[in-house]
Amino acid sequence: MTANSKPASLETTSLLTRRIFLAGAAAAGLGLWLEGPAALAAGDPSQAAQKVADHFSSVKTMMGEFVQFGPRGEQTGGKFYIERPGKLRFNYEKPSPMRVISDGRNLVIGNTKLKTWDIYPLSKTPLSLLLADKIDLGHQMVRGVKEESDLTTIVLGDRTIFGDSTITLMFDPASFELRQWTITDPQAKDTTVMIFNVQTGVKFDDRVFTVPYDSVNRR
Repeated sequence: MTANSKPASLETTSLLTRRIFLAGAAAAGLGLWLEGPAALAAGDPSQAAQKVADHFSSVKTMMGEFVQFGPRGEQTGGKFYIERPGKLRFNYEKPSPMRVISDGRNLVIGNTKLKTWDIYPLSKTPLSLLLADKIDLGHQMVRGVKEESDLTTIVLGDRTIFGDSTITLMFDPASFELRQWTITDPQAKDTTVMIFNVQTGVKFDDRVFTVPYDSVNRR
């Protein structure tokens, strides 16, 4: 894989944890928070939030490093690769044996040590919203939008597809860069991924997003 554009770095010190986000959301007077029908009303959310979403949608490829915080406080890291629409790969640092790959159709989660794989249709997971071609803030999947001076937060979900699962995307309102995302499962447990040292406009080898279906099918 080769990068053919200028890296867009994110300073790790500026990344927000989920705890900080929750505290900020609870504080009075910190930005505009639109939920449910209000987020879908004519003229809402603001043009600024849609510009952020449009910029993110325009980034077709990106790669960088990540730190992941699990629902029990466990922390792992590694490198990630994204190609829109639908493709993603997470390579976790050792000693973690985990791999996550999406080829645009299916999402697989593998344990290279145990040689086991779980497979899910990508369209049935909230990650499909992160990897979509476009994020339209007038769409029914938008559950909420919040704008603050240092953070734009967009919550996406669809109860008819994902149940109570949601994905919360957090952007820098100045640079329009994605800082982190949080997936909340039906049990209200959060998994947060913070990204940094991001490069965009990257050209990937097709093998990066190849799902090892032979290994998956031998389960």
